[in-house]
Amino acid sequence: MARRSRHRLLLLLLRYLVVALGYHKAYGFSAPKDHQVVTAIEYQEVILACKYPKKTISSRLEWKKLGRSVSFVYYQQALQGDFKDRAEMIDFSIRIKNVTRTDAGKYRCEVSAPSEQGQNLEEDTVTLEVLVAPAVPTCQVPNSALSGTVVELRCQDKEGNPAPEYTWFKDGVPLSENPKLGSQSANSSYTMNTKSGTLQFNTVSKLDSGEYSCEARNSVGHRRCPGKRMQVDDLNVSGIIAAVVVVALVVSVCGLGVCYAQRKGYFSKETSFQKSSSASKATTMNENDFKHTKSFII
Repeated sequence: MARRSRHRLLLLLLRYLVVALGYHKAYGFSAPKDHQVVTAIEYQEVILACKYPKKTISSRLEWKKLGRSVSFVYYQQALQGDFKDRAEMIDFSIRIKNVTRTDAGKYRCEVSAPSEQGQNLEEDTVTLEVLVAPAVPTCQVPNSALSGTVVELRCQDKEGNPAPEYTWFKDGVPLSENPKLGSQSANSSYTMNTKSGTLQFNTVSKLDSGEYSCEARNSVGHRRCPGKRMQVDDLNVSGIIAAVVVVALVVSVCGLGVCYAQRKGYFSKETSFQKSSSASKATTMNENDFKHTKSFII
């Protein structure tokens, strides 16, 4: 009895699966195929292939670009948008003649065709990755620096895809990641980060003076920024001491002058003169007020 009940249960499950598959086909749904990833270099051509057996008269094709909002690429047997001028159809596939970085994204082709079970829908998804060469990187190099200080040079590119790596040059010669291995920088102490593009001198010296440029490079291409000169000078200790001495002498002379003036009573004389002048002004004002009052009474 137990075996018979198991067999009946299995038969019921098989019937359910058959019915479900028939319903699935009848209403036009199909399992998605393997996801494709297509890579192309900017300004070259690329083909977005829709893996469908063959094109028939009754089949209907649509291409869409997915994202925050879905946009039609091919609809009602015509290419849409700017694809009209730079793309063409090859059966169910799209050939883009001049691909740009804005074309990168996920695309989906949808093919619907009548079948015995009803309208059948096939879907295929393609992801387009566009490789972009670096632009001329932005380089930040100080014009001057004092020996013994920490100095950082920066290099950055925002367009390259994949993200580029950076190499610094001194007087046209590439710097090694390890300062001890470099021919021109054996006595230098620096740290170069090829990922972020920074070149940091821990204790810069006069030997580090020179023209510096940076190159950004990825699998597509490379660009270099114009060279900029950095001049490293020693700290002028004698000049600083002389300046301090001069300032101290000026302050001392001014202090002596103030003391001499106080001893001679220049400041007290000026104060008494101000007091007498203010008293005379007050007396004059009182006399004028008295005359005015007298004339008013008369």
